[in-house]
Order: sequence, then C-alpha cells, then structure tokens
Amino acid sequence: MKKYIIVLSILPLLFILFISTKKAHEYYVSVTKIEYVKQEKALQIISQIFIDDFEKVLRERYDENITLNNGNESEMIETYMSKYLKFKLDIKVNTADVTFNFLGKEYKDDIVYCYLEIENIDAIKTIEIKNEVLFDIYPEQQNILRTKINGKDKSFILIPENNKAVLNFD
Repeated sequence: MKKYIIVLSILPLLFILFISTKKAHEYYVSVTKIEYVKQEKALQIISQIFIDDFEKVLRERYDENITLNNGNESEMIETYMSKYLKFKLDIKVNTADVTFNFLGKEYKDDIVYCYLEIENIDAIKTIEIKNEVLFDIYPEQQNILRTKINGKDKSFILIPENNKAVLNFD
C-alpha cells in the first residue's frame, strides 16, 4: 500500500516534468545571407527559415491547409512564400527601393532555403535591410543577417524592436 501511494505521488511530478520539457524548438531564428556579385551586378539572397514556422505563418495568412515538404505541394506554395517574403523583407540600395525575384526554394532537414535575387545593381554605396520575417507570430523571433558586400563581411541580429540594418560603403 505504501509503494502504491509513493508511485501515485511521483507520477504527477514526472508528467509535469515531461510536459515542461517538450517543445517544438526552443528558439525562433532565421538566417538571411546577402551577397553582392559584382560581375553579375546582382544581390544574391538566401533566406533560411524553419519549415514548421514558415508553414504556420503561411497557414495563418493564406491557406490553412498548406503543408510544406510533403512531396505533393500545391503550385501556390512558392507564390505564397514569395508574397510573404516581399511583405516582410524590405531592401533599399543607394536609398532606392528594390524588388527581388523569388527564384525558388529547397528543403534540407527541417529548414526551407528560399533563393532570391535583385538584378541590375551597378554599385552599392549604401544598403538598408529590414527583415521582419516571422515577427508577426513570434515576438521572440531573431533574424540573423549576414552580408558580403564590396569585400566586407558583416553580421547583424534583427529583433522586432530593432529590425533594420544600414551599411555605408563610401
């Protein structure tokens, strides 16, 4: 009887411990790499986002039945991805707004890689990058920004309260 009471008193504690340690992932982060390729006069951009987070925001904004990386995706997936990124990723080159082309995406493990490009960039004197990806669903989201422009590597961590990076190359 005594063993039975001990087991019954420990079970709720074990259950609470188990539940409190179960999370999808403990951090919310994306990585966006921007490189200026002078020979091609283009900014090449790769944005890496956790599949489950991207799927969640696309479901909330566009279609609740979206499932990413299931092998049988709707043709609308890339349209939704492009639309969302164009709304949340804003880039200015030499103080002028520029628009990227969504080239495609691929999945690796639990991350979706979105490939973007901005063409017809002769030179970069200044670049301003605002990245608000997933800020609308995760207030603790951090967007890491890595740039390689004019031979200079820079990194930034953008958060909802500080969502913009500005670089000058004069």
